[in-house]
Amino acid sequence: MSKTIIVSNRLPLQIKLENDNSLKITPSVGGLATGMKSVHAEGNGIWVGWSGLTEEETDSFTKKKVNEAVKKEKCVAVSLNEQDVENFYFGFSNKTLWPLFHYFMEYTEFEKDQWESYQEVNQKFADVVLEHIEDGDNVWVHDYQLLLLPKLIKDKKPNTTIGFFLHIPYPSYEIFRTFPWREQLLEGMLGADLLGFHTYDYERHFLSSVKRILRLDVKFNKINYHDRVVTVDSFPMGIDYNKFHDAALTHTNQNPKEKSELQRRLDNHIQSTSNAKMVLSIDRLDYTKGIPNRLRAFEYFLNKYPQFKEKVRLIMLAVPSRSNVPQYQKLKRDTDELVGRINGEFATVSWTPIWYFYRSMPFENLIDLYTSSDIALITPVRDGMNLVAKEYVATRTNEDGVLILSEMAGASKEMNEALLINPNNFEEIADTLKQAIEMPTEEQSKRMKILQKRLKRYTVEKWADEFMKSLNATKIKDTVMVSTRLDDTLQKKMLSDYNSASSKLLLLDYDGTLAGFKNDPKDARPDAELFELLDTIDQQENTDVVIISGRDQDTFNEWFSKKSYTLITDHGVWLKKQHTNWEALEHLKNDWMANIQPILETFVDRTPGTFIEKKKYSLAWHYRKADPELAQIRTIELNTVLTSLISNDNLTVLKGNKVIEIKSSNVNKGRAALRLLNEKSYDFIFSIGDDWTDEYMFEELPESAYTVKVGFKKTKARYYVKDTDEVRTLLRKFTKL
Repeated sequence: MSKTIIVSNRLPLQIKLENDNSLKITPSVGGLATGMKSVHAEGNGIWVGWSGLTEEETDSFTKKKVNEAVKKEKCVAVSLNEQDVENFYFGFSNKTLWPLFHYFMEYTEFEKDQWESYQEVNQKFADVVLEHIEDGDNVWVHDYQLLLLPKLIKDKKPNTTIGFFLHIPYPSYEIFRTFPWREQLLEGMLGADLLGFHTYDYERHFLSSVKRILRLDVKFNKINYHDRVVTVDSFPMGIDYNKFHDAALTHTNQNPKEKSELQRRLDNHIQSTSNAKMVLSIDRLDYTKGIPNRLRAFEYFLNKYPQFKEKVRLIMLAVPSRSNVPQYQKLKRDTDELVGRINGEFATVSWTPIWYFYRSMPFENLIDLYTSSDIALITPVRDGMNLVAKEYVATRTNEDGVLILSEMAGASKEMNEALLINPNNFEEIADTLKQAIEMPTEEQSKRMKILQKRLKRYTVEKWADEFMKSLNATKIKDTVMVSTRLDDTLQKKMLSDYNSASSKLLLLDYDGTLAGFKNDPKDARPDAELFELLDTIDQQENTDVVIISGRDQDTFNEWFSKKSYTLITDHGVWLKKQHTNWEALEHLKNDWMANIQPILETFVDRTPGTFIEKKKYSLAWHYRKADPELAQIRTIELNTVLTSLISNDNLTVLKGNKVIEIKSSNVNKGRAALRLLNEKSYDFIFSIGDDWTDEYMFEELPESAYTVKVGFKKTKARYYVKDTDEVRTLLRKFTKL
């Protein structure tokens, strides 16, 4: 029976080593642990993560006890040492990825030793996951600490279905491009079959990075990556709505003796001042949360609207976070100073404007704060989602209260009924606070009802369920799109047919097949390995090797003139066999170029990174180095212009891999291939290519031919392989027969 393996940096358990060497294990109560509860409970699924105890803290006996204890909770622990935790977690994860992804470049460090630790720890996670994977399993990887993990798993277990969810923002391309190891991170993430983000903005930023950095084809939310299609989508994370709503109802029905000390103090304040309003602020003490800005904005509010002095109090709960990191220590000092200064400036004998708590609070006290506060002021400068905003709404059992929410929080995308503000605009925050204080009960109720209805419907359990449905949907292959994978079994059959054939023909495309693409086509010169492969195959008895390409005659003459294999250039215009001169397969004119080239030149001028390749009988506009989104617009424009110009000139427009080529309609690889078949009978035919120019060849060859597409694309070929590396591996098998 297949299972789901959940992977996160930490296990959903709090594991504490007591003084007597016994273990105290309690379940975590965070949003992820809650959301994944149902997924984790299904079947024989397991959760993989770090226990929170380092190797130095546990001897072999204790480590065995930890492993046995977590196994009972359907978990598996990844073993990390103190250096791992320091460099991987406190270092790279939280000094590089966290600030970079939250747009705090001034706090971002790029340390090579920390990057190497990040790679090593991701490999440690992969090793543990791979020990437990069986065929048919799903793997769901979570968050920024494990961005490399999907690829590490997919490389070893290519048939495993992998999902990845990022719980923090994904930055814009302009931010992400500054990251030194950007290609490795993107390739790591693309090991997943489904990539999930909280909002469409983060999804869009990721796709932009994929297009601009890896130069991959993206159609809507699908990425063509090697021999797979990777799906990217947004899944806004919810909360355990009933947990907070029911707790608030219970709280409301408390008798006085059951109330906490905090609740009594809150009640005293409310009763001592008529029309008193309490504004709630709850965050981890993190620079992404905008706490200093919030305090300054509150100070600005008191100065701008002095009528609210002694009638409004800001209750600010700051939960300690990463207190050993210098930026967080500075943030703590700045926050303490701001609170002290504002309270010193505005406090009266009976009123302190800010109640400031620097601590964690138990769930019951959080409910005290949520239910007692008239307004929630949530103003992060950047936040992946922000579940506090949703928790506040869930606890408003009387359908009153006002949520003021930063538009920089992911939650703002689905909470439009809140009062949305720019966290850097003190004027706007002050005015919005006044609006919230004076908002009629009817309007509060109208907004709150809509918010509650939405949050109640899309809970954290719903979030997890929707993700798993989408992940399972990636297993359904689009049979219309692609051919059959040329796997080991099919390769054995093909090589057996090749070995037993009496006359063999191999038709090989060049660019994107025998050689990878280069920014400048002139740089794609054959290497020694390729020459050795082709020479070895060509020297086999009764075997004809043909390189059939859109390359021009002069280039192939320079590269291959001393070789014995057959050459076809310019998509089928010129033919050269061993010990013969070049022969024209088609007699073409090129006077049309004088009219078309100036048009292409205007597109080069308007599209940085593009250039024209002029061949004897065709013109090619290359856009591999251009901005992908601009190139997409320009290719549509150029195709429209060319189509209207060449309709009566017996010309055609070919769309290749990052190139548009204009050539005669009478010329294609299919006609050239038929010419060879008419001259000689073959009982084994192998043809391989990567773009639309090769489709003519696939179409014209007999059904018995082994036609192979390079890449995961719509094709008329019977089979496909992943990339040029697989082409080389396949050709090497031809040489060993």
